[in-house]
Amino acid sequence: MLDVIIIGSGPAGLSAAVYAKRANLNVILIEKEYMGTGQIAYSSQVDNYLGLPKMSGYDLGETFRNHAEEFGVEFVEGEVTKLEHNNGYWTVSMLNEDEKTVHYETQTVVYATGSSHRLLGCTGEDTFQAKGVSYCAVCDGSFYKDKVTAVIGGGDTALNDALYLSELCETVYLIHRRDTFRGSVSALKKLEAKENVKIITNATVSEISGDKKVTSITLNDGTNLEVQGVFVAVGMIPQTALLKEFDVLDAQGYIIADETCATSAEGLYVAGDVRTKKLRQAITAAADGACAIQSVQEYLLTK
Repeated sequence: MLDVIIIGSGPAGLSAAVYAKRANLNVILIEKEYMGTGQIAYSSQVDNYLGLPKMSGYDLGETFRNHAEEFGVEFVEGEVTKLEHNNGYWTVSMLNEDEKTVHYETQTVVYATGSSHRLLGCTGEDTFQAKGVSYCAVCDGSFYKDKVTAVIGGGDTALNDALYLSELCETVYLIHRRDTFRGSVSALKKLEAKENVKIITNATVSEISGDKKVTSITLNDGTNLEVQGVFVAVGMIPQTALLKEFDVLDAQGYIIADETCATSAEGLYVAGDVRTKKLRQAITAAADGACAIQSVQEYLLTK
């Protein structure tokens, strides 16, 4: 019987694994992809992780993983297919690399599978990811100081991204497919008052173009806008389908938990981007991993 199984090997899962080993817990970490380090691996440069500036996302992810490996964390490759809770412990079922089902029993689970960005699905989006196409203005905005950028979306994230970029960029286009915004009215009014923000409604992006990096976007009406950066803010998809039966998800599919990272299900903890919280960054994911294991320790002491 394991003390804890960690599902996911991004910053949250790896941080949890380090803290679990330091606490002398019997732990394994299940990762879907071999040497996976989460979405951070797709960032061309991360400049806001304390103490490790100007690293590529791939290198930073490798640094996190190496730290966990140095503590002797056991990594298991496979896709988790089912979680069951019976008699005070959890059964985690997964398909291994040989497509065989393997079952593990554990007292607790830390769920750290992360979220994926909802894509525009337009031509050129895949080609220019990390080459002008970004899904995080807070992460990458500083690279576009005094440049022209476009934010795509109409919710709070898009409006806040546009506000953030308006303090850095020469011009910010805010492009939304409808004529009304879902985001806050106050944020929209601030954007409307800014001379360097141009709001375009009833429009979608049909193509992102460039050479080695983004140079322009084409709208559905044929309008071409010269931009150096495109920030996509059309939503996130939390990877939480396995937890639907446990009544721990909010309406958007995120796992409900506060800073303790404890869910309403006994022995189930959450860390990283799948948790209900305001800021989703590598550093907050790593903090969640630490908090989750602290809660795991407290729980195990009461059993």
